[in-house]
Amino acid sequence: MRVLCGRSVSSLPPPQPHSTPTAASRPAQGLSAGASLRQLLDSLGREQRRNLELLASLSFALRSYTNLKRFLELVPLVAARLVEGEGSLLVVFHADGRLWREQLQATPGERSAEVLRQLAALPDGQLQNQEGDEAVAVLLDPLIQRLLGVHQVFATSVVARSRQRGRLYVFSDRRGFSWSDVRRRHLQLVADLTGVALENELLQQDRRRHERLDRQLSIGAEVQSQLLPDHCPVIDGVELAALCRPAFQVGGDYYDFIPTQPQLTGHRREQAPWALVMGDVMGKGVPAGLLMTLLRGMLRAEVLSGLPPDRILHDLNQLAQEDLAHSHRFVTLFYSDYDPRTRLLRYANAAHNPPLVWRRQSGRVERLDTPGLLIGLQSEAEYGCGELQLETGDVILYYTDGVTEASGFSGERFDEERLVKAFQGACRAAHDAQAILDRLFERLDRFVGSDRRLEDDASMVVLKVRDGVVLPTLPAT
Repeated sequence: MRVLCGRSVSSLPPPQPHSTPTAASRPAQGLSAGASLRQLLDSLGREQRRNLELLASLSFALRSYTNLKRFLELVPLVAARLVEGEGSLLVVFHADGRLWREQLQATPGERSAEVLRQLAALPDGQLQNQEGDEAVAVLLDPLIQRLLGVHQVFATSVVARSRQRGRLYVFSDRRGFSWSDVRRRHLQLVADLTGVALENELLQQDRRRHERLDRQLSIGAEVQSQLLPDHCPVIDGVELAALCRPAFQVGGDYYDFIPTQPQLTGHRREQAPWALVMGDVMGKGVPAGLLMTLLRGMLRAEVLSGLPPDRILHDLNQLAQEDLAHSHRFVTLFYSDYDPRTRLLRYANAAHNPPLVWRRQSGRVERLDTPGLLIGLQSEAEYGCGELQLETGDVILYYTDGVTEASGFSGERFDEERLVKAFQGACRAAHDAQAILDRLFERLDRFVGSDRRLEDDASMVVLKVRDGVVLPTLPAT
């Protein structure tokens, strides 16, 4: 028994005794030789046309198939007929090297049924542990020949993107069957078409998987967009503008406007204190978006306690500690509350980018910062609390590190210095909060480039104290 891979087998007929034809026999032999030659040429022409039709039918099936199994059923049939073998067997692997049992194909069916059954029982690890295509062939080829029980088995690899995706066998026990270069090329052509079909199926599976993921991301992005404020609230004496640009469909940036007294309505609600929050979950995509959603619910519950900013961050850190520890992620968060009646801003910072405040009277930009660790880093972390008395025309910019870490064409970062200059220029030139925000994002877009995406989520919130605001008279205590 033998398995040959691309090697031709031929045998020479035994020598015949030499004889000299008589003169009378020469014309008859000449006619017989010419007729035999014509018959040979006709036979070769018919065989060539038949082979071309078989290959054309397989190529057409490859172009038009919608079911991989139906296509692979044709492969052993075409291969056996092309090389005039008694039968053929197709063994296919998954992309990870496992045997693709559902796609094992063979002809004739009655002879190969037991072979397919025993192949399907082959352990996955036995194939996956083989290092290289040659090792797989060394393992499979003798096994296939033993299971088939025939004298001659010829094999070639099914390859896609330089990776072995299967083995194609033809076999015969017919006396005089030989393995020529033409048959080898025909078998290899069938194997190559099979490799194209398998690669196409893999690409289709990837496309379907990406479509499912895109649908899930779209749903996640829709849910997240509903959790972020769809408009800025009306707060007495100030203008607000906000925008989040996620690097992916779902992002980890978070900003919020939370009423500290949600039971109030109308003008009383506008004059009550509001919490203004800016945060960033480490990482991007769906995991960061899910943690942001979790944190939002916890923070909104904490705001109702009426505690000062430092206590709210302390309690939030303890609440989120276990969930963040399991995810191995942390959160930066700047929390502030603003009282329209006094124009007093109180704030605490959990290692977030300090907001910038532009003072109208001096024209200078200051940073709002207090000591504090990341949310989720240490359970007993303490946070400082700061206060700022705002004046008419003052502007505060809350932002995430996606703004300052944005890279330009040369790889240089936008950094805080550029942001400060852009912020100063926007505050001097613009009249309202939305115009200031638009100018800042325009400056960022020019730096990054209109045809390039942001590498991280970028969010900014602008709060501006309106001009000519008269503080209400506080009731006597």
